[in-house]
Amino acid sequence: MTDSSDKRTTVTINDQTVERGPQGATHQVAGSDTPTMTTQQGVAVADDQNTLKAGARGAALLEDFHFREKIFHFDHERIPERVVHARGYGAHGYFELTDSLSDYTSASVLGKTGVRVPAFVRFSTVAGGRGSFDVARDVRGFAVKLYTEEGNWDLVGNNIPVFFIQDAIKFPDMVHAVKEEPDSGFPQAQSAHDNFWDFASLSPETVHMLMWIMSDRAIPRSFRFMEGFGVHTFRLVNAEGKSTYVKFHWKPKQGLQSVVWNEAVKINGADPDFHRRDLWDAIQSGQYPEWELGVQLFDDDFADKFDFDILDATKLIPEELVPVRRIGRLVLDRTVDNFFAETEQVAFCTQNVVPGIDFTNDPLLQGRNFSYLDTQTKRLGGPNFTHIPINAPKCPFQNFQQDGHMAMHNPRGRANYEPNSWGRGPRENPTTGYKHYPEKLSGQKTRERGELFADHYSQARQFFISQTPPEQTHIKNAFVFELSKCQTPAIRERVVAHLLNVDEKLARGVAKGLGLTSLPEAAPPAREPLTDLPPSNPLSILKNGPSSFKGRKIGVLVTDGTDTGLLHALKDAADAEGTILELVAPVVGSVKLSDGKVLAADQKIVGAPSVLYDAVVLLPSASGAKLLTGEATARDFVADAFAHAKFIGYGKDARPLLAKGGITPDDIDPGILPLNTAGDFQSFIEACRKLRFWDRETRTHAV
Repeated sequence: MTDSSDKRTTVTINDQTVERGPQGATHQVAGSDTPTMTTQQGVAVADDQNTLKAGARGAALLEDFHFREKIFHFDHERIPERVVHARGYGAHGYFELTDSLSDYTSASVLGKTGVRVPAFVRFSTVAGGRGSFDVARDVRGFAVKLYTEEGNWDLVGNNIPVFFIQDAIKFPDMVHAVKEEPDSGFPQAQSAHDNFWDFASLSPETVHMLMWIMSDRAIPRSFRFMEGFGVHTFRLVNAEGKSTYVKFHWKPKQGLQSVVWNEAVKINGADPDFHRRDLWDAIQSGQYPEWELGVQLFDDDFADKFDFDILDATKLIPEELVPVRRIGRLVLDRTVDNFFAETEQVAFCTQNVVPGIDFTNDPLLQGRNFSYLDTQTKRLGGPNFTHIPINAPKCPFQNFQQDGHMAMHNPRGRANYEPNSWGRGPRENPTTGYKHYPEKLSGQKTRERGELFADHYSQARQFFISQTPPEQTHIKNAFVFELSKCQTPAIRERVVAHLLNVDEKLARGVAKGLGLTSLPEAAPPAREPLTDLPPSNPLSILKNGPSSFKGRKIGVLVTDGTDTGLLHALKDAADAEGTILELVAPVVGSVKLSDGKVLAADQKIVGAPSVLYDAVVLLPSASGAKLLTGEATARDFVADAFAHAKFIGYGKDARPLLAKGGITPDDIDPGILPLNTAGDFQSFIEACRKLRFWDRETRTHAV
C-alpha cells in the first residue's frame, strides 16, 4: 500500500473558496475575509482534517497538540451526561468461549474454553440525550465489558461495522454536526437537519456510513435482534509474539429484525422506552438474549492484497472474503440492581485490553484510546472511576496510584513508589505483564492518510446492491425524508451528487422524492470507485432473519365473548414457539370469555397500538367487534398492522374490524390469515417466522 501525497485542488461551492484534499474532503480556505483557525493558544492551524502520524499509515503521535487540545475540549463539553451515547441501557451476563484461539492469542479469555467470564453490556443511541426516545434513527452503541482473570477487556463497538469518519480529529466536528443545532437547540436525537447533512455532503468519507444509517439497521426492533461490531481492526498476539489481524462480530442467536420508519415514529410516541422495556422484560421472563462472538482473522498478505485499507474504519471486510469464525457466546441473564450505580456509571475505554490483544494504527482507534480515558475522568469526577464496583476488575489488582477524588484503594504502609528498598508493594512482571506488539514504524511526520483511504463509494455501492428490494426502498425513502428537512437546497443537491457515485437509480429516486428539477453532476471521486464488487448477503437484514418466531410478541385483540377455545389454541401454539402473547382489550381490568371465565387483559386498546407488536391477532366476539369499530384506536390497530406489512390473524367475527381498518376483500393477501379452528394457529405462527409480509409493501413502493 502506498501513501497519498498532500495534493489539494481549489474549488468554489456556494460562492465560497474551498480546498478539496486528496481524500475528497472539502474545507474552507482562509482568505482576506475569513479568519484563520487557531488553537486555544492562538497558534494557526494548517490541517484540521488529519492527526499527526508517523507516515500516512503510521501510528498517531502524542505530540499532536492540536488534536489533543481539540479532543480534550470536546470530551469536557457535557456535565455530567455523556457527550455521545447518553441514552443507554445495560444488563449483566457472561461470556463463554467455545472454540479456542490459543494459536493466535495469549489472552486467556480467548484461549480457555468452557470458562464463564462475567460480562456487562450497555446498549445506547448516539445523538440523543438521556431523555430522548429509544427508536430514533441512529447508530446503536454495543459496548461489552468482560471481567477476565487478566483484567478488564472492553470491546466498545456499534451495531454497524463502519463509521462516519476515518480520523479521530474529525470526531468533534461530526458529533457537533449531528447534535442539535446550537442556536435553536433542536432537533433532538435526529440527523434530519442542515448541519449534519452539510457536514456529510462536504465529507465524502461519510457516504458508506450514510447508506447504513439510512437503512433499517438504524431502527432496530430490539437490542436483542441486532448485530454488534468492534468496527476497528485489532491485533491478536500469541505466546510466541506472532501477530494476526482480527475484526470482532457479535451475531444474535435470535436473528436480525428492524422496524419500518412510520412504525418507529409511532413507537416513540406510544412507548419512548420501547428498547429498554423489551430487554428488561426478556431477561425477567427468562428469555435470555444471546449472541455468538465471531472473528475475522487475516494476515499481512491478505491486508496487502485487499482493495481497501484495513486501517480505514469506514470500510469492512466482506464475510465472503474472510468468513466469520464463531468462537463463543454472550448471554445476558440479569438486570441491574440500580440503574445509576451500574448503567450510568459504567465506564468503557477502548484502551482496556488484556495481554494477547493489541491495537493497530487505525487513526480513529488511536484517537479513541486517548479520548475515552479523558472523557470518563471528566464525567465521573476524577481518576478513581475504576474504584466504582461496576468498573473495578474482578481479578486481583494493585499499584501505587493514590489520592484524588473519592479514592478507595490507596497504597498501604510507607511505600507509595517503586523502586523502593522496603520490600513492599507490587513490581512489574516481564513474564506475565502486557507487552505491545513490536511493530516496525517508519516515515516522516505528516498529516495524511493512506492512499486507499480515498475510495469512498465502492463499499457504499456494495452495501446498497446487497439489500433486498424492500430494504432498498427504505433506504431511498430515508434519504428523502432526512433531506426534506434540510432547508438549504444546495445541501440536498450535494448529497444526491454523492449518491450518483453509489447507484444512479437510488440517486434518481431521491432526487425525484425531493422534487429536484434536474440531477446535479456526480461528485468528483478522490479515487475512482470499484463497480464490480459483488453483493454480500450478510449485509442484508432480511437475508439474515430468524428461523423461528421465538422471543417475538403478538398483540391479541380480545373482548367480552372471545372464543375460549381459539384463545387457548393460540396460547398453546405461541408457547410451543416461545412467542410472547399480550392481551389487548377495551378495558384493561378483565374480559369475560365465551365460557364465562374472567381473564385479565395486559393492555387497554388506547395504550397498546399494533406498532408495539411483531404480529397481531383479532379475536373479538361479534358484539365486541361491533363495539370496537367505533373506536379510532381499534381501527388504527388494524390499519397500522396492515400498513407495516405485519402478519394478521383474524377470527370469523373480526371481519368488520378489517373493513374499518381499510382492508377490503381485494386487500386480503397471504399475510392475512383466517383463524377458524385450533389447527389454523400453528400455520399462523409458522407464517410469522418471516416477520413481515413484504410483498404487501412492494405492491405500492419501489426504488
